[in-house]
Amino acid sequence: MIFPTTKRPQAPAAAALQPNLAVVLASLFAGLFAAQSGAAEERTCGPDALGTSRTIEIDRSKGTAIGLQSYPRTLDLHDHEVVLTFDDGPAAPTPQVLDALAKECARVTFFLIGRNAESLPALVKRAAAEGHTIGHHSYSHPDKTLRLMSEDAAKADIEKGIAAVDKALGAKAAPFFRFPGFADTPELVADLTSRGYTVFGSDLWASDWSKMTPKAELDLVLSRLEKNRKGIVLFHDSQAITAQMLPEFLRELKTRGYSLVHIRPGDAPTPIAAAGADWTSTTEPIIAKTLGPKAKLAPHEHDHGAQEAPKSGDP
Repeated sequence: MIFPTTKRPQAPAAAALQPNLAVVLASLFAGLFAAQSGAAEERTCGPDALGTSRTIEIDRSKGTAIGLQSYPRTLDLHDHEVVLTFDDGPAAPTPQVLDALAKECARVTFFLIGRNAESLPALVKRAAAEGHTIGHHSYSHPDKTLRLMSEDAAKADIEKGIAAVDKALGAKAAPFFRFPGFADTPELVADLTSRGYTVFGSDLWASDWSKMTPKAELDLVLSRLEKNRKGIVLFHDSQAITAQMLPEFLRELKTRGYSLVHIRPGDAPTPIAAAGADWTSTTEPIIAKTLGPKAKLAPHEHDHGAQEAPKSGDP
């Protein structure tokens, strides 16, 4: 981070000096504090830190839906590039997650539940202040998913969540949305994308809703990442095992030659890579199995075998 330097003030007229003394001193102290903070950050995030290799702008004027586990397109990432995303916060483990990210100068995206943001607004502000992107994950994260609600009720929950996160943040969050349980509907996706929202699925997940040790989660997500070689990765900052696992995971990314990409809203076209002709959805058969016959198969998806299935409402 580049901090502004404090210029040495020119000697003012004697009559003007006394009234401006407090301002001058405040400026000098602010510059000193900034320089000290910058030095501390440099020491914390040296060449051994993972860092953030580049930033991708997501077009805020033209929404889309990405993430190969749910949609036949994803971000156009280079080999060994990853985008890290976290759902369901803010929550008790979130400070530990933020500490691990700060130590590695790693910037990620948080998809926040509205009611959680209402309860823990300081964590929302902290995440944004530390350079992370804030997105949306509905207000209530309903157990029956937005897909099993009426369209009006689902839209109301989405809008209430957006309003709650924006209020906690004290600003407009990114026009990014992830459906709880990935259980979207064509109508809800169309409504969001028509308003410039990008709907995020994922390219691989950590299965951190399952009972396992931090080491088991680390091995699992690394094995999936080594198979995919790149992609949008889904974690949950509400899960203590993820918070415990994260420092080692970030170090492993560095060791294995992965680069971290940060996403944020912008004015450039979103770089998209289309899926291959043999693409099928990972999430739709899981949703159908979990939610039963009421979970109508989205028309743009196809049946497919999946990774370990998330429980309803977990992603």
